[in-house]
Amino acid sequence: MLKKIPKILSPELVKILMEMGHADEIIIADGNFPSSTCAQRLVRADGHSGTDILDAVLELFPLDPYGDESPVSLMELVPGDDVKTPIWEEYKGIVKKHNADFEDFNFIERFEFYERAKKAFAVIATGEGALYANVLIRKGVVVD
Repeated sequence: MLKKIPKILSPELVKILMEMGHADEIIIADGNFPSSTCAQRLVRADGHSGTDILDAVLELFPLDPYGDESPVSLMELVPGDDVKTPIWEEYKGIVKKHNADFEDFNFIERFEFYERAKKAFAVIATGEGALYANVLIRKGVVVD
């Protein structure tokens, strides 16, 4: 046990977060995401929600303010898909809690999101049941 590390984060996930460098990306995937297919490194977080994992990760994880797009990206809705996405507002609240100057998400087309996931440092497979609850975050520099 260590102090100040959220208990929801497994030792394996903390190790991966520590190994990541500036501009590396990690996916927090919902329960429907093809995590095993896409992941270079797969961390199982079954039984945990995407919101709880995002909140815990952002306790330790600085976001990258540089680049052409937001450091937090979501999978955009497939055109014609009539899905409600209230979890996006929950995600925004969590990101703003940890990064007050956060403005908005970048949206990535579904198959492009899968390709980004294949290049990501790791994929965290959660038990999140909300649809379109996949989030990509880009690591920044620790300045503290």
